[in-house]
Amino acid sequence: VQLQAYGGGLMQAGGSLRLSCTASVRPFSNYPMGWFRQAPGKEREFVASIDWSGDKTYYADSVKGRFTISRDDAKNTAYLQMNSLKPEDTAVYYCAADKDVVGPWAGPDYWGQGTLVTVSS
Repeated sequence: VQLQAYGGGLMQAGGSLRLSCTASVRPFSNYPMGWFRQAPGKEREFVASIDWSGDKTYYADSVKGRFTISRDDAKNTAYLQMNSLKPEDTAVYYCAADKDVVGPWAGPDYWGQGTLVTVSS
């Protein structure tokens, strides 16, 4: 299983970025997907998740109302739209897939390489 996150970069506070995650799991549409992040010196933390149908999403309180997770099954890709970025959003962002298919997000089983997001004040 391969997942690849990309789209990170340097952004000023208040700006927006969209991260993408392509996955080799098939059929992609059966897999719940999630995003995590790890800031320097901190543990990896949950950011957002989406169930296999795309109907149910969950967010960490720290990003609720600013970030949106979505999926495009035709492109085997999950997205994380990040708006109103803050310096504390600076982290390496990882996408993950849940092996418990056709269900709600239950936790990460497959991880991709991360993409660095840096937000300057």
